[in-house]
Amino acid sequence: MDDLGNLTATDPVLPPILDSDAGTANLPRALEPWADATARPVAECLTRARSHGGWHWPERPVVFVSDPHADAEGFLRSLIAAGAIHRNHGRIALTPFGRKARIVLGGDTLDKGPSNLALLDAIAEVLNTGAEVTILAGNHDLRMRLAIGSVRGSRTALTEHLFVRMGRKILPALREVLHRFVTPDHMAALPSEAACKARLMPGPDWSDRFARAARKELRPEVIAREIRKLEQKHAKFERDRARIGLSHRELLAALLKCHDIFLEAGGHYAWFFDRMQVVARSGSLLFVHAGLCDEMAVALVRDGVDAVNAAYARAAESAAPGFYFGPLANLVRTKYRASDCALTAAGVETLNRAGLHMVVQGHVNNHAGQRLLAKQGLLHLEADITLDRASRALEGLDGIGAGATLIFPSGDVIGLSCDHPRAKHFAPERLAAH
Repeated sequence: MDDLGNLTATDPVLPPILDSDAGTANLPRALEPWADATARPVAECLTRARSHGGWHWPERPVVFVSDPHADAEGFLRSLIAAGAIHRNHGRIALTPFGRKARIVLGGDTLDKGPSNLALLDAIAEVLNTGAEVTILAGNHDLRMRLAIGSVRGSRTALTEHLFVRMGRKILPALREVLHRFVTPDHMAALPSEAACKARLMPGPDWSDRFARAARKELRPEVIAREIRKLEQKHAKFERDRARIGLSHRELLAALLKCHDIFLEAGGHYAWFFDRMQVVARSGSLLFVHAGLCDEMAVALVRDGVDAVNAAYARAAESAAPGFYFGPLANLVRTKYRASDCALTAAGVETLNRAGLHMVVQGHVNNHAGQRLLAKQGLLHLEADITLDRASRALEGLDGIGAGATLIFPSGDVIGLSCDHPRAKHFAPERLAAH
């Protein structure tokens, strides 16, 4: 296990970058052994994988890019760095490698900036090349879905707070939708500012009604925590709304338009949620935004990925609190905290026996490229490398992010990041042999 230099004899060759874009010129091309792979918990995961039938790899290369957070340029530079696309006079085209590969977008497409709609337009352009693209749900994407859904239909104690609870971080996206899609006629059809505010905000007696209505779905401590959070988020929401310069009438107009363009058949961006999955599988790998729990481990093995994705899609339409805090939404939310749905040794054993040995995820952003680590005894590859400019500025990283995780049928895994000087190389089967 110590002599990682032995791996270089059969190192894979990275696909060429067929783009002269200056933003990708400094991305690493030379490989180095993935240092995280030498950690004892990771080695124990590799031993268990070998004892449960070994590894099965994707039949086609996989390019995993996660957490672009409304930064179209970071997303496109990542696909260029992976050798999957190139730009020709501003138009996106697939490379020969890109035509072979499956692109997996690992969640958190939305929020932060600089432009949600520009990123969605860029994804649509990639789709129009004929690329095979899997779009996974992230917690930020789910918040958008729930916030939009909460303004249509009758108000209930279980849902009337959801816009304030989920909507503060999507205010920039709502402003974009307002400016691009909302017309003066849409605005004229709305009631007064006070009436629009009343439609968006929970009623004054909401907390008592919510506590009673949620008893069948949530534990008492979860109900109490949700009420406390709403009180905090309400004040923050109003401050951020005023700062961003949107009235309640404008917010409601943007939300209603979001429903039309995202959730109605034929809507301009209806493809985004229509195509969205919560989990994907390829060989021994599970691709998910955040992580797993015992219940989802059993469901994935017993019922399969398609059944779990269908259950998630149905539940996301209802927006019930039991869904948001339950095992399905846990797939996009968990950080394996005590408050999250638990993954135990029993769940890991269920996955391993079914030949599932590694989770490839986003959700936890890193500043020096991808990380390999064991969580709850299961091997995870954290692939959120802080792409978006807003996060990078807040966290002391320069410029626009770029990077991707490449997984080859040969069993080679490569982590590319503009924030690490070399490409990280992980070959589990050869590591286990040493």
